[in-house]
Amino acid sequence: MVRQKVVIKNPTGLHLRPAGNLCKEAIKYKSLITFTFRDSTANAKSVLSVLGACVKCGDEIELICDGPDEEEALTALTEAIEGGLGE
Repeated sequence: MVRQKVVIKNPTGLHLRPAGNLCKEAIKYKSLITFTFRDSTANAKSVLSVLGACVKCGDEIELICDGPDEEEALTALTEAIEGGLGE
């Protein structure tokens, strides 16, 4: 299991479009991919779960990847988030 904290840079937070882009990236990997925010845990492969976390601009989440390709998944997701998730 690997973990990394990352700050959401999107001006509108993780609304539908960036949440969808995050899920598209996460689905590429076999590992279980979740993130924690405040007191909740969200499944990064579920758009509804990501939207339900209510993550805003400037919030810090902790990505957690657990599985056979966890290192690769963590690197790719961190880069995608830091790159603005397509926005």
